[in-house]
Amino acid sequence: MSRLDAGPLAPRRPLARPLRIDVATGRRLGGSGRYAVGMSAIPDTFRAYVAEKVDSPDGQRIDRGVREFAATDLPEGDVEIRVEWSSVNFKDGLATRIDGKVARISPIIPGIDLAGEVVATGDPAIPVGAPVVVHGYDLGVARHGGYAEYERVPGGWVVPLGDGLSTREAMAIGTAGFTAAMSVIALEDHGLEPGDGPVLVTGASGGVGSTAVAILAQRGHEVWAATGKADEADRLRGLGAAGIIDRDEVTAAGKPLESERWAGAVDAVGAATLPYVLRTLRHGAAVASSGNASGPKLDTTVFPFILRGVALLGMDSAVMPIERRRVPWDRLATDLRPDTLEDGISEVTLDTVETALDGILAGEARGRWVVRVAPG
Repeated sequence: MSRLDAGPLAPRRPLARPLRIDVATGRRLGGSGRYAVGMSAIPDTFRAYVAEKVDSPDGQRIDRGVREFAATDLPEGDVEIRVEWSSVNFKDGLATRIDGKVARISPIIPGIDLAGEVVATGDPAIPVGAPVVVHGYDLGVARHGGYAEYERVPGGWVVPLGDGLSTREAMAIGTAGFTAAMSVIALEDHGLEPGDGPVLVTGASGGVGSTAVAILAQRGHEVWAATGKADEADRLRGLGAAGIIDRDEVTAAGKPLESERWAGAVDAVGAATLPYVLRTLRHGAAVASSGNASGPKLDTTVFPFILRGVALLGMDSAVMPIERRRVPWDRLATDLRPDTLEDGISEVTLDTVETALDGILAGEARGRWVVRVAPG
């Protein structure tokens, strides 16, 4: 058997040329390969949702939809996965727009996360048949992503799933839920404890916000959810929110410093809400910031930092080293696993994902969309 071991029923077709991968980041290093050429377990063609830039008399446009995709057009990698589930994220929507400024290749299979079963492997730590999750790095941005029935990735990008999560549940959490878990861990590592006071979550009706509300509430924190969607109030209370704040309150202009209110915060919105959060945090409190749905610009002053000692904690899940990435996933299968995991989950397929991609860009997200990739 070659170093890339395939399942017993796998077709035998040579993989692409060997490559070198940085095991910490999963990035290609170039030069001669550290992995031997193996045999692929991916069919010659398979279904995928593809977005492609096309020139027309009126300028460039994006053609998108489901098509047959050739296995030979997948990038190199030493782990092959039969994809079962993916999810819909804001970045996925941007990858299918001509002005999205996210996709760095064309055509591209979007999907910045995926979960499925390993069908061939060159990594002894990731056996055939293992349920796994992959997200971040260049997935769905500079290399083909999760909206495909099969994917080939570096072993340094793969997280084996613990017994506490199925592949569907992993994508019900997805990149958004992983970011929420990172945020809660960061706040608690900074010193936030249950009973310290109210914790604010902005963009609470979205994927990051909803999961952050649920995890924080389960851990005994008093959570306040900020949202512009009045019809989401009951769902957010069901996730554990102690109170609801209207979006207008957290996006209004204010003084450089206002009354100290929040013992901590998770900001999933960005430009519109982060200035309010910073000027209303209590002395020594922190905000975990991960979103730019309202824009990347930050209009604030130094006063919250130098007069109250607040901390702005950046949440970057895209290039986190794999050893660190596996820790939150282990906890999401155990002590950080949301009890309300299925609440607010909507299911789409490769054939119907387009509506969800447009919806998330239009601000219509209510919880999470999961994408059923595997047939049946």
